[in-house]
Amino acid sequence: MNSHYKAMTNPPERPQNNIPQNNSGVPTVDGADPYQREEQIFPTLKESHLSRILSFCKKETQKDGALLFERGQRSVDFFIILSGAIEIFDTDNEGNANVFTVHRENQFTGELDLFNDREILVSGRASGVTEVLRFKRPDFRRMVVTEPDIGEIIMRAFILRRVGLIQHGQGGVTVFGRKQDSATLQIDRFLTRNGYPHKMIDIDADEDSAAAMEGFNIQRSDLPVVILPTGGMLKGPTDKQLADGLGLTEELHPDHLYDLAVIGAGPSGLAAAVYGASEGLETIIIEKLAPGGQAGTSSKIENYLGFPTGISGQALAGRAQIQAQKFGARLAISRNAVGLDCNGDYNKLMLEGDEAICARALVIASGASYRKLNLENDEKFEGQGIHYAATPMESKLCHDEEIAVVGGGNSAGQAAMFLSQTAKHVHLLIRSKTLAASMSSYLIDRLEASPKVTIRYETAITELIGEDYLESLRWKGPDGHEDRDIRNVFAMIGAVPNTDWIGDCLQLDGCGFIRTGSDCQGEPTDSPYMTSRPGIVAVGDVRSGSVKRVASGVGEGSVVIQAVHKYLSDQKEAEAKRAETQTEMA
Repeated sequence: MNSHYKAMTNPPERPQNNIPQNNSGVPTVDGADPYQREEQIFPTLKESHLSRILSFCKKETQKDGALLFERGQRSVDFFIILSGAIEIFDTDNEGNANVFTVHRENQFTGELDLFNDREILVSGRASGVTEVLRFKRPDFRRMVVTEPDIGEIIMRAFILRRVGLIQHGQGGVTVFGRKQDSATLQIDRFLTRNGYPHKMIDIDADEDSAAAMEGFNIQRSDLPVVILPTGGMLKGPTDKQLADGLGLTEELHPDHLYDLAVIGAGPSGLAAAVYGASEGLETIIIEKLAPGGQAGTSSKIENYLGFPTGISGQALAGRAQIQAQKFGARLAISRNAVGLDCNGDYNKLMLEGDEAICARALVIASGASYRKLNLENDEKFEGQGIHYAATPMESKLCHDEEIAVVGGGNSAGQAAMFLSQTAKHVHLLIRSKTLAASMSSYLIDRLEASPKVTIRYETAITELIGEDYLESLRWKGPDGHEDRDIRNVFAMIGAVPNTDWIGDCLQLDGCGFIRTGSDCQGEPTDSPYMTSRPGIVAVGDVRSGSVKRVASGVGEGSVVIQAVHKYLSDQKEAEAKRAETQTEMA
């Protein structure tokens, strides 16, 4: 294997150069290298901390070289070092260990995967005779919640460690492909939004890629290819194959009955999971792609309460999913809902791949899918010139180029402003004569003042032109048709509800959104979010009449747990009465 790529899977110990701001769903650290923040990423606990948590663990002595956990394992333990040290390392494709972190006295192991049951990214071994405090996973969770000040130290360190792994490519995978290829972009997008460390190799731009491909025995017809830590590879994987191959999926048990299942990990679904799990409900979140939903594709949300300088949709979703998992919620990604059986005592959710889960109550937060341009060749150019997200990943594709953004809502305005930072010029195309009815005034003012943005009213694309990739387009405006050499178009023109999997279980409105607030007889329900079937609530964009805003989605997901609690309480009371009646009859 070429030494250049061997080094990429074996990065140097704690590089000291500054790295650009992280673009994952993990909260960012202001563009700085997290390894430079020693006191926060590798904190030393005080003796007073240790004395308070002894009841959650047991003391052990490990021999020199003892393997405490290994990459690919699930549900590993948490360790605090009392004496000696623990080396954290990853391995290259030839099995050589690369130690990049050493935890010493009163420091601790772990990163974000200790809050879930995914396969861990790194290995750890004792360096010298090492005395440790060992916390089993359930005890670790109890300790973090019971001792919030210690939990805060651990949480901050775990977040920074994941950012460090992402920025330095440690514990990750290497992806070979072409920059403009839709399948390559989808892999990059999936890994980025799920906060998984990876290196992207554009074979058309990297002069060493040919030799590396030869070393891995990769043919051009195989691309895109993901090189796994084991040395194996995935050729053109789907999202589900990628999630399964990297151990990102949760093991599901169809016979297990959850208190609450949340379908969709957008803002409303994540809010429901946070409040449900924090209030003691056994909660599982089912997500098709990655946390964040449509909001996760937003470059910056500036009118969300509490973030005066704005926050990206991915960062907001990253914080929320960590928060939900801290309280015990499970997150199953790449698990697309395909059906709902609501005829039994409990709700049974059918998933893609012949899997299923059962839950007493459901929160449907499945959101909506992007509305397409409805032009000839629009599917052909998806991911190869037509995009439905405007994140730093997409902005790299249109550096110093003219681009078009289609849409008149806030998402379109935010995308236009964000992309104008890197694009040569942005043309915002809208069908109407004004933006006042569909876009916030602060965005309109900003767009009108920008010299790099042109708002084209009463204008629509009529033709997409290109061979393998989008090369140019034609639009029609008040002055007639115009051709432009534009290779990237961002479609932000609304969405259609993701309700095709619901069948006839629930009442929908004429546009396919879920009706709430009344039962199947039309009588008002206790909650404005309850559907026509008791025990199933709907929140966020999928709900008929909802306000399509991140803040309102979070609000709905938060308050709906009160209705879930009432329903579960009524159900348990009814079950108790039935059991009592059966006992008396016996």
